[in-house]
Formats: sequence, C-alpha cells, structure tokens
Amino acid sequence: MIRKGFILLGAMSLILFTSCKDDATKKVDEKKVAVAGDRDAKIEKEAVKIDEAAKNFAVMTFENKMHDFGIINEGDQVETVFKFTNDGNSPLLISNIKGSCGCTVPNDWPREPIAPGASGQFTVKYNSTNKPNLKTNTVTITANTKTGSERVNIKAFATPSPELQAKRDKAKAEREARMKKQQAAQKAAGTANTAVKQTKTGHEGHNH
Repeated sequence: MIRKGFILLGAMSLILFTSCKDDATKKVDEKKVAVAGDRDAKIEKEAVKIDEAAKNFAVMTFENKMHDFGIINEGDQVETVFKFTNDGNSPLLISNIKGSCGCTVPNDWPREPIAPGASGQFTVKYNSTNKPNLKTNTVTITANTKTGSERVNIKAFATPSPELQAKRDKAKAEREARMKKQQAAQKAAGTANTAVKQTKTGHEGHNH
C-alpha cells in the first residue's frame, strides 16, 4: 500500500510539474508573440510616416538631365536650357543652383515656388576657354525635393586653340624651368652643408 502511495504521489507530482512547465512555456511564447506584434506595428507605423512624408516633397522631372554641346572650338561660350516639371504634391522651391566649376554658370532659375504640375527652366552657360578636349561638368540644384538636391550635366569637346595651346606650352616650360632651378639650388645647398659638416668633423679630429 505504501509503495503504491509513493508511486501515485510521484505520478501526480510529474503531472503537476509538466503542467506548470507547459504553462510557463505558453506564457513565454505569448510574450514573444506580443513583443513581435508590437515591433511589427511600430515598423508599419514608421513606414506609413515615411510614405506620408514622401508625399509632401516636390519632384523635379527633367526633359533631359544631360546636354551635349558636341564639338566646339576652344574659347567658344555656349549655353543651353534645362526644362523641368514639378511632379510632386508640394510647391517646388529652388534655393540655389551651382556649377561644378567657374566655367559652368547657371542663370535665370525661378525664384518663386512652382506649383505641382507646373513647369520651369533655367539656363546653363559654358565657357570653354582653357578647357580643351572633352569636359563634363555638373550642375547641382538645391531644392525641397526628397534628397534635397538634384543634378544635371553638360559636356563638350573643345578643339584646342593653337594660340591658347602655345600659351599653355610656354607656361608649362617656364614652370618646369623654375622647378629645375629650385631643385638645382636645393641640391647645391645640400652639398655645401655636407661639405661644411665634413670639414668640422675633420678639424675636431686633429690632436693639438
């Protein structure tokens, strides 16, 4: 009887332990599910915010983002017009337009807000003086678009001017001559310093 009682007690304890373990596991699983659900809800909420924010930006859509002037003569000053449309849901406001170098100058961009669906344009002038051969330059537009800036490009192949090329060759030769003169002077100074050091060392080595 006593043995049967111990066996029965052990069986009941095992059942209770297993039940408690199952309940704990169930609670942990439910907690994980709840945390994952909260995380997914936050992610979805942030995605909605991003989508809503994106709807508030202006969108610059260009007819062409690259203009090729083709082959020109060095020294020529050429210009082109970039046309665009605001395909966003907010008025487009351009705060600045700047070329990547002084030879590329944008002008005449709209200073007033451009309504959604409306169009605008600006001019880019290119001065090819001292810009021989193929050159590509960038024009950066600062505006209230999603990225905060947009870019267009121009390129041209300027046939070198014989007169300007001669000036460049002369200037290059003069620079090289100055460099050689400086290097020769530095070498001579170094040799003189070495000779002085050797003379001092030799003099100090004599016995008086």
